Amino acid sequence: MPSEQTSRATTTKRLSSITARTLPASIATPSYDRSRVVPGIVHLGVGAFHRAHQAAYIDDCLAAGETGWGIVGVSLRSADTHDALMPQDGLYTLAIRSSGTEKLQVIGSIAAMLVAPEDPSAVLAALTDPRTRIVTLTITEKAYLRAAGGGLDAAHPDIVNDLANPKIPKTAHGFLTEALARRRAAGTPPFTVLCCDNLPANGATLHRLLIEFAEMRDARLGAKGDATLAKHIADAVAFPSSMVDRIVPATTDADRARIAVELGVEDAWPVMTEPFCQWVVEDNFPGGRPAWERFGVTMVNDVRPFEDMKLRLLNGSHSAIAYLGLLSGHATVDRAFADPAIRAFVDALWAEAIPTLPKNAGLATASYTAELAERFSNTALAHRTAQIANDGSQKLPQRIVASALESIEAGAVPEHLTLAIAAWIAACEARGKTLPESHFTDPLDAALTAIGDKRLSAAETVVSVFDLAGFAKEESGRANVMDLTTAHLEQLRRGGPAAAFAALGI
Repeated sequence: MPSEQTSRATTTKRLSSITARTLPASIATPSYDRSRVVPGIVHLGVGAFHRAHQAAYIDDCLAAGETGWGIVGVSLRSADTHDALMPQDGLYTLAIRSSGTEKLQVIGSIAAMLVAPEDPSAVLAALTDPRTRIVTLTITEKAYLRAAGGGLDAAHPDIVNDLANPKIPKTAHGFLTEALARRRAAGTPPFTVLCCDNLPANGATLHRLLIEFAEMRDARLGAKGDATLAKHIADAVAFPSSMVDRIVPATTDADRARIAVELGVEDAWPVMTEPFCQWVVEDNFPGGRPAWERFGVTMVNDVRPFEDMKLRLLNGSHSAIAYLGLLSGHATVDRAFADPAIRAFVDALWAEAIPTLPKNAGLATASYTAELAERFSNTALAHRTAQIANDGSQKLPQRIVASALESIEAGAVPEHLTLAIAAWIAACEARGKTLPESHFTDPLDAALTAIGDKRLSAAETVVSVFDLAGFAKEESGRANVMDLTTAHLEQLRRGGPAAAFAALGI
């Protein structure tokens, strides 16, 4: 959220289409005529990641003359991004930072911003606009509203609301389903839905969830046979999978002040990121797409090998670094990764996870982990461990638990993977004690706190948390994973990360 304490003492001007013309020559600005750009993409969830990733790729496409792919950004909850960017004509600064340098670029691909709770009809109008051919999403794992078993949480209040009030939805499911229903009724071809969140097989997962939602909606409306919206979504709507990768730490007041000095004008919400950027996309776009491959996007038939490598090696180690770093007193990833014990632990975690990746997929795991080590060591990003720690119950199943189960199935013992799970539990228990009360959050916080308040044994705690989060619910290796996690949690409770590392010989 942008702070009220920005750089007004330094400058009173605001970044805009007019002031962008006066920026220093060293700062890249949109080279295309933004007035000629028409909307072709609606993006749900306009957070910092989208603005550092998909919006930057689209900016490249617009600069190359593809004027039909402007972005209409939609915030499903908060008006913060809208309120920061709209006075700036949708412009913002992307700061690409490495340990010794910073490159600033003004991005112009966001043509409009909408806030769903304030005007759901405007969002539906954008989604039903025939010019909209792609809808992208970065709404975070928890916003997919999955139950512990992986299906749609039909009892969630927002799902209940959207089924009862389809014309004023709150969720991505409700907006997408209502828009697809209206497009079908109007004879407008459906848009392609491109999920860019860290879900396993994210396109297929969202497709399944949306069909479940549409089936419940059809049942309320009495639709049957070929007339159902669920069948239309199942048969006629494309849901390509994708894998996204770029580290995007939260913007600080110091970032705003520094960038205001560089620009000579104020930017209410610049975005910080690293030089590395990757996007792997399943090439399935019946309504057309930008020529992303011209700008480094990898278009493939099967995203899964790339997705598994990223989830298990980058995201998995990132979560482990966050929880062990918090327990060790490290505020940022680079400081945690510089801790020799955590560094050795991450190497061992990678060694356990790599054998669980798809074979014969051409994955260059050695060079990938070497690149990850360099990225984690980037001192310029100051990526907070508390930021990465959020929503562990939603992230760990695909980042850590799946690897641990496959490792056990192969006859190995995933000691380091299960320490990551134990570290999450211990970090949750530490809030309000050795960590601030709300240092990081989780959708299951109330229930997690209730478990912690019972002061259960490590074994009882692990069983309760696994049952609550639905970890490995029906997997044969569940007991083994819980036993290993229990042993680590006992060590963490007894002597913190140092004791847990010592038990592993680190």
